[in-house]
Amino acid sequence: MTVLVKVAFDGTDFCGSQVQKDRRTVFGEFQKALLTVVNDAENIKGCSRTDSGVHAKCFYFSFDTQKELNLHKFPLSLNANLPQDIRVQKSSQVEDGFHARYSAKGKEYTYYIMNDHVDDPFTSKYYYRFPQKLDANAMNEGAKYFVGTHDFRSFMARWSKIIDCTRTVYSAQVSQQGNMIIFKVRADGYLYNMVRIMVGTLIWVGTGKIKPEQVKDIIEARHRSKAGVTVPPTGLFLTDVIY
Repeated sequence: MTVLVKVAFDGTDFCGSQVQKDRRTVFGEFQKALLTVVNDAENIKGCSRTDSGVHAKCFYFSFDTQKELNLHKFPLSLNANLPQDIRVQKSSQVEDGFHARYSAKGKEYTYYIMNDHVDDPFTSKYYYRFPQKLDANAMNEGAKYFVGTHDFRSFMARWSKIIDCTRTVYSAQVSQQGNMIIFKVRADGYLYNMVRIMVGTLIWVGTGKIKPEQVKDIIEARHRSKAGVTVPPTGLFLTDVIY
């Protein structure tokens, strides 16, 4: 049978989701726990590659096994073997050949900005604090230019070797809840650091450094130097995977 497992994790103490030699990763911890519970598990796949420090409220693993599992109790067995910063939320059977990453039609990321001079000591690991006043309405206007199919080369890490930089953004919006400014984006795929650079560019809009419509010019420039800074990973969450 092929099983799909939904997990959530606090990325603070992980070096990303992908396996890395001699480093603590989400995949490494999950795989260790899974093989303890299901020793014949194979074709273990994760739904995405998240960077060091990035969190996930919704992340999926798929795997194959010859065993018939009690999928209602299975999350409890896995959680008993996982560290506290990874929690399995549910598991389900899917069709044979299902792949957590390649079967996904898109993903949603959410970025949190605390627009304040003072940190919250209880939640400071889960947002980026920006003290200068931001105009969330202007940022939302700028975010609209991300929607559609574009070459997002301007929003890719300089060191990335990816050649095809065309991605389709289904939706992008900025909202505000008190001092928290929230950027939410859904797309068919992402380039390295793409969301974090989008946020850095929208901060330019929010501070009045550029006008909302200039986001379109930055996209069309197709050059990393034209876009904003890469904001820290602390505020970034994978919040949905579309299957």
